[in-house]
Amino acid sequence: MNTSQIIQNTIDFVKQTLRNAEGGHDYFHIERVYKNSLTIAENEKRADLLIVSLGALLHDIADSKFHNGDETVGPKVASKFLMSQNVDSKTIEHVKNIIENISFKGGNFKQEFKSIELDIVQDADRLDAIGAIGIARCFNYGGFKNRALYDPEIEPNLNMTKEEYKKSDAPTINHFYEKLLLLKDKMNTDTGRRLAIERHKFMELFLNQFLNEWNAKN
Repeated sequence: MNTSQIIQNTIDFVKQTLRNAEGGHDYFHIERVYKNSLTIAENEKRADLLIVSLGALLHDIADSKFHNGDETVGPKVASKFLMSQNVDSKTIEHVKNIIENISFKGGNFKQEFKSIELDIVQDADRLDAIGAIGIARCFNYGGFKNRALYDPEIEPNLNMTKEEYKKSDAPTINHFYEKLLLLKDKMNTDTGRRLAIERHKFMELFLNQFLNEWNAKN
């Protein structure tokens, strides 16, 4: 099976698997990450495009937050699918490593694996968490979890452990300070850093406007 057919089969598989997913983690999220991954890879010029493509398309195939925190589901689902496509074991292992190491996890998670392909897909995933799309996804997920928009008495916690981060039910605005505003400086590639700047500025403008309206500073 040629590379283009494997990628198309993967797209079809992801679309079907995520057809009823929460709006911020649906196929359209995957598609944006996939496209941004290819954009970054084109500028970096030193990555395996098949691994980048498969890593981007499968990175959220079974997000642990929708599987009772179980981080083993995603890699297992991805591995089983890729084996059905006769993808070589080395590529499958690399894609599994991307899935296992891509998440923010409170910012205190130490990656056990490094590669330019992971750097690229991680940057693309982080880009989709910031800017206008990031704001929309953040509030969509907050609504999905029935979280408060904002509570001035609950301050952001910038020193959460991985487990505390996973279990947090803090107001949605806190998530900007606990994760989203931190991502610009955590980009791995020059292209990722460049693309993050404008999106970061947009979030700062949004938060300034939000807090002015919240406090009736018209």
